[in-house]
Amino acid sequence: MAEKRLVRSKTDRMLAGICGGIGEYFDVDPNIVRVIWVVITVISGFGPGILIYILVWLIVPENESEETIEATYSVKEE
Repeated sequence: MAEKRLVRSKTDRMLAGICGGIGEYFDVDPNIVRVIWVVITVISGFGPGILIYILVWLIVPENESEETIEATYSVKEE
């Protein structure tokens, strides 16, 4: 069984991939993690939530095993 590690997501991110990584770690939808994070941040007066986010951003490593997929789009004009 592979060891489960908390890492920042490269593919499911809004800012730093923290909520995406937490969602992947606990196997929940990252949007639920984002909503909970925003509610806690607002209730705590913004400062602690933002400070914790920045600290987690600095401490938790980015997932090195995920590959980002770059897509190119073209529009066909008729």
